[in-house]
Amino acid sequence: MERSPLLPRTALALAATAALIAPAAVAYGAERSPRAQAASWSLKWSPASGASVADAFEGAEDDRADSHPGVTHIYPYQGGFRTDIHYPKDVDTSTDRQRQEVRGMEQNGSAVKILKNETWRIQYQMYVPDTLGATTGFTHIMQIKVGDVAAPLFTMSLHQHSDGPKVEIRTSDDDDNLTEAGAADMKPLQGTWSDVSVEVKAADSGAYADWSVTSDGKKIASYKRTGLDLWRGKNHLRPKWGIYRSLNSTGLRTTYLLTRNFKAYKLQ
Repeated sequence: MERSPLLPRTALALAATAALIAPAAVAYGAERSPRAQAASWSLKWSPASGASVADAFEGAEDDRADSHPGVTHIYPYQGGFRTDIHYPKDVDTSTDRQRQEVRGMEQNGSAVKILKNETWRIQYQMYVPDTLGATTGFTHIMQIKVGDVAAPLFTMSLHQHSDGPKVEIRTSDDDDNLTEAGAADMKPLQGTWSDVSVEVKAADSGAYADWSVTSDGKKIASYKRTGLDLWRGKNHLRPKWGIYRSLNSTGLRTTYLLTRNFKAYKLQ
C-alpha cells in the first residue's frame, strides 16, 4: 500500500491551525446568517366552550326588524351555539327574506380581523337538522363579507338543484356576482355533525377559496377556486354564520342550525 507523502512540519502546523479555525468560522457564519422560516398556521380565534355570543363574535343580527319580539334566536347551546328561525314569523328588515346570523370573530374583547393579503383557515363543526333543507331561493349558512355591508365574497348555501338538494359554495367576481364553485349532495350532512374548513386569501388578485366538508370521517365536498378577487379595499373580512334565506322559496320550515368548536388560523 502506497503511503501519502509526509508534509513538512511547518505545513502540518498550518493545516492543524486551519482545521481549528474553520469550524469556528462556519459556526459563526451560521449563527449570524438569517434562517428562512417555513410558513406555519397560528391560532388566532378559539371561543371557549360555553362562551356568550358577545364574547365569541363581533356582533349578532338577531331579529333586526323585531318581527318576533321577546324571542332570542341565537344563543349558547351545549358548548356551542344554536340559531333558531321561525317560519313565517321571523322576517328581516328586507321583507322578502329571513336572517338570523352572527358576524365576525371576537377574542378576549378584541375583533380578530382578516386584512388584505392575509391567508386564513377557519374551521368549525355544524349540525344541519332534517328540517333545514335546500331551497329554490338562497339559503346561506355561512358567508364571508367585507365589513357589515356589500355583497358577500363567499357563501356556503343549501340549494335545490335539478338533480337534488346540494350544499354548495359560491364565490364573487369583480362585479360582486356570485358564481357556483362547487356543489355536493347534502343528504349525508343532515342529522349529524360535520367538520367544515374554509381557507381564503384576501387579496385584490391571486386570491383563492378552498372549502371542504367532512361527515362521519368521509369527505362530502372539497373544492378550491383560484384567481379570485376577495378584497374590496375597505375595513376587513368578516365571516358570518346562521340562517339567511329567501322567503321566495319552496320547502321552508321552522328550523335551526347548531355550530361549535370554532377556530381560525392565520398563515404566518
